[in-house]
Amino acid sequence: MSKFKLDALLDITLAINANLPVNELLDRYTAILRQDLRIGKILISKFSDRWEIILNAGFPEATANAVDVEKDLLMHSDILFRADHNIYEGVDIIIPVFNNNQPLAYILIGDIDEEGEGVSPVIKHLHFIQTISSIIIVAIENIRLFAESLRQEAIKKELELAARMQMMLIPDNRSLPVNEAITVTGYYHPHFEVGGDYYDCIKLSDDVTGFCIGDVSGKGLSAAMLMSNFQAAFRALFTGDIDLETLIRKLNEIVVVNAAGEKFITVFVARYNSRTGELEYVNAAHNPPVLLDTASGNILHLTASCVGVGMLDEIPFVNCQKIRISNRTKIVCYTDGLSELKDSEGKDIETGPIIEHINNRLTIEDNLVALIEDLGIPDNNPSMFDDVAIIAADLLPPEGARFSG
Repeated sequence: MSKFKLDALLDITLAINANLPVNELLDRYTAILRQDLRIGKILISKFSDRWEIILNAGFPEATANAVDVEKDLLMHSDILFRADHNIYEGVDIIIPVFNNNQPLAYILIGDIDEEGEGVSPVIKHLHFIQTISSIIIVAIENIRLFAESLRQEAIKKELELAARMQMMLIPDNRSLPVNEAITVTGYYHPHFEVGGDYYDCIKLSDDVTGFCIGDVSGKGLSAAMLMSNFQAAFRALFTGDIDLETLIRKLNEIVVVNAAGEKFITVFVARYNSRTGELEYVNAAHNPPVLLDTASGNILHLTASCVGVGMLDEIPFVNCQKIRISNRTKIVCYTDGLSELKDSEGKDIETGPIIEHINNRLTIEDNLVALIEDLGIPDNNPSMFDDVAIIAADLLPPEGARFSG
């Protein structure tokens, strides 16, 4: 019998080292207990994401269905004999298996020789049963953890690819316009690998430049997928002559269909005509961009003029606004990942730092670099909990309208 037990342990160990699948390991384990040791009934309830039966050999389905580890067994850390418990009918012994002080499985055993003469095989070989059961359960758990690590690694690689693809949707600063009429610069940092923030800038004609910033409700992959779909629709629809109200309503139709009412997008869309000096915009529930007239020092917050895109099946009204640019003007558009950063007192910073950093004669690029550095984005600000996106523009009026100072 001692040689049999050593051979059985060796056989199980070799099977584990050979990376046999879980069902084959359980078949060998069952054969050793039922055929060689004449144990008639074995049931294993193991925890993965939840407690579930991974083996039932010999017990009626009613017993298997009655097993409730959290209710009946979780409080037990020692072996239970029939004399010590009356939990389940036909169960002689309950063997808990722990790993790193955490319950990993409960093994229920019923003995077909329980009414025969002599020592029950369960009692006679209890230490061996406990040992081989622990080896099998830990091996199965290691197989699960290895498979989970492979799955997580695959997800990680997919997210890395998704992040690279998403960054391709965000315009590189080197591609943004820098000329005598308009200078545009931006910054983007997702809180996770991918995010739901987005900004864009499109040259619509020789004189007209359009730009936008958006923020999908929620975070992560689903937000990023909706935003990528929005980007494609926005680029297809936004032209130099489309009415901004029409643009917003068409975008709303697309988002309502694609998001199925589960998400929405706040978006600010603007279009600047450097020939006429006209800036027209729509703010669909987005954070109010900051606009500074550098000659007068006047500050405007371009507040919301309609509900967010995808909030309602049909937007009830869209209020387009127009501003005449008569002096050099700076505009900073941002998402709430920036404005909801905390100051030393734990309050939202809102737009104070933006105003502080743009109220000078430096270029908008220098302003944005200084702002990001001052706020410690992304690595030196412990209050960061969301994606951060910023698009900023330096607008110059038509030559005849420029402020002489």
